[in-house]
Amino acid sequence: MLINYENVDIYQEDTCILNNVCFHAEEGEFIYIIGKVGSGKSSLLKTLYCELDVETNADCEQSKAEILGYDLTKIKRKEIPSLRRELGIIFQDFQLLHDKSVCKNLEFVLKATGWKDKKDIATRIDEVLKLVEMEHKKDKMPHELSGGEQQRIAIARSLLNEPKIIIADEPTGNLDKDTAEHIVELLKNISQQGTAIIMTTHNINMIDKYPGVVYCCSEKEIKDVTKEYNKIKIDIAENN
Repeated sequence: MLINYENVDIYQEDTCILNNVCFHAEEGEFIYIIGKVGSGKSSLLKTLYCELDVETNADCEQSKAEILGYDLTKIKRKEIPSLRRELGIIFQDFQLLHDKSVCKNLEFVLKATGWKDKKDIATRIDEVLKLVEMEHKKDKMPHELSGGEQQRIAIARSLLNEPKIIIADEPTGNLDKDTAEHIVELLKNISQQGTAIIMTTHNINMIDKYPGVVYCCSEKEIKDVTKEYNKIKIDIAENN
């Protein structure tokens, strides 16, 4: 199991965002996290890369928060960079470096994560750009790309170190319908190669076309609602 959360609480400062969380991810799973605005979706993702802390639930004997072999209730600050190198992270607003070309954006990440050989760096950049069908945009600046193209570069960046898990926070939030569909299709294809994808979304219509495991955040709880998803999607849509 890549992620194993059992009965843990998630706080932002002194406020409990999610209580008694049970959340799991296996290799190659495609996982959606849905819920109303402010329900805790992004907070859950932030715990996975240690931007927010998780706490054991004092009322439960079996309480754990593990990701890729790390115990998040005991992880040391110096271990966090090593964990993050094993994750791919995609944001809604792309977060590309605007003063660097596509190639230089990717090169920056590789060098920051320990890559030194210039030939290896160039080869890996070509590999990930080919995976997202953006090799022809290698020398473009971010402002020269459409939103969908920028998100494809962000996905390429997330793939650089061959992560076991990709975390995507509203990756289609700023995209039109057709472009959003292409991005979800791309992520779905990546999951079929063995990488677990964990994606928050308000675009619940995508779930019908690209099915996966569905968790829902509501009233400070998160539940696996895959089986009853069709019963709750109307309520979610009406409140977003």
